[in-house]
Amino acid sequence: MRSVFDKTTRDELINRINSLNENCTAQWGKMNVSQMTRHCTIWEESILGKRTFKRVFIGRLFGKLALRTVLRNEAPLAKNTPTLPQLKIKDTNIDMASEKRKWVELIEQYEHFSNYGFVHSFFGKMTKEQIGYLSYKHTDHHLRQFNC
Repeated sequence: MRSVFDKTTRDELINRINSLNENCTAQWGKMNVSQMTRHCTIWEESILGKRTFKRVFIGRLFGKLALRTVLRNEAPLAKNTPTLPQLKIKDTNIDMASEKRKWVELIEQYEHFSNYGFVHSFFGKMTKEQIGYLSYKHTDHHLRQFNC
């Protein structure tokens, strides 16, 4: 399974992020490409411990089972997977170049990952290995969404 803790994988993701431009259109979902880049930077900030989101009740009930299902194989995340309200980006006036730079910087920070106590708002406490796999799947999902 691919992980953001692997340098080759991070480099591939960074190349794909850098290929994004304002003309990329979504194959599914409601976000435009700029909103997606902001969504992903906020998501990476949470994984890296720069933001926290409160656990959702349904996640306390089904989070661990859902995590095992998501990480069971290398299949991409399903299209239109639900997201937290805090990660739904409504702003349409986003400096995409700035967001892309920020996203790349965050991806690069996985080389020195130290947020071992990370608790996902839905899935709950995760191991470093699970974080690496899920972070890759999340980034890949959104880059696929915009054909990158």
